[in-house]
Amino acid sequence: MVMGGKAGAGLISLVTLIVVARALGPHDYGLLILMHAYVTAVGGIIEFPAWQAIVRYGAEASRDGARHRLARLLHFGTKVELAGGAAAIVAAMVFAPFVGPHLGWPPEALAFAIPYSFALLGSIRSVPAGYLQLLGRFDLIGLHNMVQPAVRLIGAVVAWLMGWGLTAFLAIWLLAAIAEFAVLWGMGLWLAWRNMREELLHPEQGSVREENPGIWRFLIASNADVTLSELAGRIAPLIVGWVIGPAMAGLYAVAQRATVIIAQPAQILGNTAYSELARMVAAGQGGAPLRRTLMKVVGIALLAALPVVAIVALFPTWLVKLLAGPEFVGAAGLMIVLVLARAIAMIGPPCSSALSAMGYPALSMSANLLAGLIFLPILPWLLTHYGLAGAGAQAVGQAVLASGLLAALVWRKSLKQEGAVR
Repeated sequence: MVMGGKAGAGLISLVTLIVVARALGPHDYGLLILMHAYVTAVGGIIEFPAWQAIVRYGAEASRDGARHRLARLLHFGTKVELAGGAAAIVAAMVFAPFVGPHLGWPPEALAFAIPYSFALLGSIRSVPAGYLQLLGRFDLIGLHNMVQPAVRLIGAVVAWLMGWGLTAFLAIWLLAAIAEFAVLWGMGLWLAWRNMREELLHPEQGSVREENPGIWRFLIASNADVTLSELAGRIAPLIVGWVIGPAMAGLYAVAQRATVIIAQPAQILGNTAYSELARMVAAGQGGAPLRRTLMKVVGIALLAALPVVAIVALFPTWLVKLLAGPEFVGAAGLMIVLVLARAIAMIGPPCSSALSAMGYPALSMSANLLAGLIFLPILPWLLTHYGLAGAGAQAVGQAVLASGLLAALVWRKSLKQEGAVR
């Protein structure tokens, strides 16, 4: 259900790319990408999503029929996430005037940077997502995946027909993020109110920390893991724009679009399988059954991505012209390399979810940290000496190292849990 929603969202996003790239051209499209990448990077570093804790500890509360414990957990997760989100928005506002000039933002973009920081709302929504996973409402999660792309497409078509410029597209992207935030929180609140109204309004006295041992340690480790695993993808466009300019960032973004499409199945399956993996571990099935499930998840993700990989490898120039127009044809070679890197990296998200489900989010964090520390710092040097090709080399190297480490760690820890059960 979730992949169906994301597939629809991916198709809508491709149509949006066709419209926006032709409306703005490489330079202004690069500016749009850089502004959104900036707020996304700040959010990824400072935000504090709580969905993994909601799913892991919520699965235990649901298993035991402890509705008041679940209500307290939801209250706690909401406070943590909204506080982290507010801090991220303020930080994005504060640093934008200092970072923007280095990324080539013109005066109109700098003027819109502070209000655009509220686009971070689009990612401050993990608590309702986690609650929907607990309920098995993947149909609603799938529908929600299409909210932001649909708003972007409708707004982009209007802006293109009216001949509006960069500021209008930024406003549309901001509106789409707010809609993404509001719809998922609305879904979560509606279901929570329908299922456990009394417990939410009048929860019994209890301590979230005592009921959920190690919850803060788990939250810190899991958030560090997510931050580090996604940091390269969020920071790389900013480094490209900083080193070789907005136009090259626009080419990089177009090349990256196909890679985002093939990465989504792995990320979606990793996130949605997490609740099932957590239940398996809670039931003492963290050994061979978990490995079999994980292999199925990775296999499905790879099969879903195979058609896109084949099309990109065989027809890169035609694909770039179709998606963005002849002005972006310089992105064709990079697109092939980035698709290869993403295909290798697809192993990572499901493995990270398995490690978190087994109670080892710090190991996943360590693997992603090591890969990032080795390859991300050399990206500016690679860009300076090899242009956009350097971004491709960095992506492949980091994907190989991170995926290999994560797969090895999952195998080792699942074998250890299997031995403990015996």
